[in-house]
Amino acid sequence: MSFFDNFDLKQLENLELLANQVVEGFIIGLHKSPFHGFSVEFAEHRIYNQGESTKNIDWKVYARTDKLFTKKFEEETNLRAQIVIDTSSSMYFPKDRKQSPVNKLEFSALAAASLMNLLKKQRDAYGLSLFDDKVNIHTKAKSSTTHYRLLLTYLDRLINDDKNEKSTSVVDTLHQIADSIHKRSLVILFTDMFDRTENTEDIFHALQHLKYNKHEVVLFHVMDKKLEEEFEFDNRPHEFIDMESGESIKLQSNQVREFYQTKIKSYKENLKMKCLQYKIDLIDTDIREGFHPILESYLVKRKKMNI
Repeated sequence: MSFFDNFDLKQLENLELLANQVVEGFIIGLHKSPFHGFSVEFAEHRIYNQGESTKNIDWKVYARTDKLFTKKFEEETNLRAQIVIDTSSSMYFPKDRKQSPVNKLEFSALAAASLMNLLKKQRDAYGLSLFDDKVNIHTKAKSSTTHYRLLLTYLDRLINDDKNEKSTSVVDTLHQIADSIHKRSLVILFTDMFDRTENTEDIFHALQHLKYNKHEVVLFHVMDKKLEEEFEFDNRPHEFIDMESGESIKLQSNQVREFYQTKIKSYKENLKMKCLQYKIDLIDTDIREGFHPILESYLVKRKKMNI
């Protein structure tokens, strides 16, 4: 059974509802995970540390729990996160619902909505950046419910816009986004890393720009592993069309499968080595696996940042 069988994804009409479902299920699972005790239910409080002022202690919570928590006000945030999504045409793969319940862009949008839902519960600030060959949306990080719903409308529009031949410029846009984020943040990037440039070094120089500005970077490499890595297409004639350029080629999958698998394996190994070199957290993401790995990776990074 697919993870997505638990959700009504036929029209992806209600991102807020789906994000709530994902996060609620994830929080229940926390009790069986290494993150037991992670303070989600007390999102508006933090544990009182001995020696701090007692003026903000919530005595009502103390009466109920026999534990000291201090009030956390709306403007106080533990973390700033900027969620960045590649919206180029290759992210709309696969288009055939028979091949996959969601495409890469829908997966990224739903994962982003779930992350924002979790961030909102913790009163953390979050912004959203959407790009293809240019930055189309870039918001500042805020923590309000109004802001959350505004960002959901951007994601909703994104899911319903399936225009072809939107190319990617990861290099230019990441440099632009790096210059736009003025406070130290956790930058969470969803992309398939298919860029019009063949020089991956340029892409990592752009990612290094984010690191240079003291941001922490988590790169979710979004792929459909069955089709894009294992190349499991039926052994019959296919026409493969580049969704960004429109170029096409006709062939049988078994003619190129072994060669393709070798190439993609080499590409991914190089990507992994580059991320290690630049101290970027690389999360190999399969759109068929669901969103819990995304949320867990966020919590791991959050713990590493001691926030």
